[in-house]
Amino acid sequence: MAYVKPEEIVENMLQTGARKTGLTIKDLLLRGFLAGAFLGYATTLAILAATQTGLGIVGALVFPVGFVMIVLLGLELATGNFALIPIAVKDRRTHIGALLYNWYWVLIGNLVGGVGYAFLYTIVTTKMGHIDPSTIAAAQRLIDIAENKTLGYAQYGFDGTITAFTSALLCNWMVTLGAVMALTSTTTTGKIAAMWLPIMTFFALGYEHAIVNMFLIPAGIMLGGNITIADWWLWNGLPVIAGNIVGGMLFTGFMLYWAYNTRKKKSY
Repeated sequence: MAYVKPEEIVENMLQTGARKTGLTIKDLLLRGFLAGAFLGYATTLAILAATQTGLGIVGALVFPVGFVMIVLLGLELATGNFALIPIAVKDRRTHIGALLYNWYWVLIGNLVGGVGYAFLYTIVTTKMGHIDPSTIAAAQRLIDIAENKTLGYAQYGFDGTITAFTSALLCNWMVTLGAVMALTSTTTTGKIAAMWLPIMTFFALGYEHAIVNMFLIPAGIMLGGNITIADWWLWNGLPVIAGNIVGGMLFTGFMLYWAYNTRKKKSY
């Protein structure tokens, strides 16, 4: 059957989380780089679609193409690993050191991929700096989004930081659910349809995703946005990574683990 039962899904989550901690640094960096770049592609596509149609929901409908490429190719996305690896540690299939090793190198790979794509996108969009980004609707929209994701929180101080953290928590609840939903089917079509739903949801709601922002905010800076690197990491980068960790680990990883871990239930 194409459909996979929840108990089998959790077992697959545990196996996947353990397997990811056995990858080499080279594998983590390369797969992380590609994942970061592909999310950059998907984000620019979504912004272009929303700008051209005037409908933000259209951008949300097309954004999941990047996530689909990442999952089907078995690439490394730190936000997905925030759910899968902690439960593998809890189930004693790997250890905390391997978790930190994976998260660190994948985040580096995602960052380089996102910033690298932002640099290339800026070259193409501005024709090597010959065109003012403010005259290009999609580029100006990207700048506005980047400023809102940093200065928009800064104006509220600590309350802005808590807001960014909470938005990131809600975001990665859906993003990690997307990674899990890909395990609900054994067919490619089924995987795509299942993972599309939560990814479209988080993007439509405008929640904060650390890896998407590793493209968005650097691109906004390169295009001339009124943002500094300090603004990026203080008001978005660090609180969003923290929120993504909590949301993915607790609301997807551990809640499904506690609900459907058959090995633990048999021990009762």
